[in-house]
Amino acid sequence: MDPGLILLIFLAILAAWLLNRVRRFFRLGPVGYAGVMVVFVLAMLMIWGQTIR
Repeated sequence: MDPGLILLIFLAILAAWLLNRVRRFFRLGPVGYAGVMVVFVLAMLMIWGQTIR
């Protein structure tokens, strides 16, 4: 498995944990939380895709 992908998975879990704390602070609903997570995952996949080439 690519070490960069492992790092991105770890960072995604860390970001999800932090986002959960921010979600509680700003009182985001589940739709807002899901939207932010989808954008984050897509951004991480695009960054990872750039590093493969």
